[in-house]
Amino acid sequence: MLLSLMANTQHDTLSLLFAALADPTRRAVIDALLDGPKPVSALAAPHDMALPSFLKHVDRLEGAGVITTRKDGRVRLCQLHPEALGSAEQWLNRARDRWAGKLDRLAAHLDATAQETKQ
Repeated sequence: MLLSLMANTQHDTLSLLFAALADPTRRAVIDALLDGPKPVSALAAPHDMALPSFLKHVDRLEGAGVITTRKDGRVRLCQLHPEALGSAEQWLNRARDRWAGKLDRLAAHLDATAQETKQ
């Protein structure tokens, strides 16, 4: 039961993370924050949308743990937490390794079949 709960929690975390990364506006925010914390207004400026709509993107990233926000006077600053992307990276690496193994086995099977055909 505990393992199932842990797996569901990890799955939910990954779902939130991949949902946050699925949108090009949110990926642009992440790219912009690679240089350091920025105010929401600076992050919103390049995007053609109202601030309340943009704040929904910020909230989605914050809910996934990718960024944090804090108030500094009247300014809301966003900061990237790249370590939050680690779970996605680990999942993608496991998937790549699984597929690489399957492709290696397929290549070996095709080589063996080709050898048998030549004989």
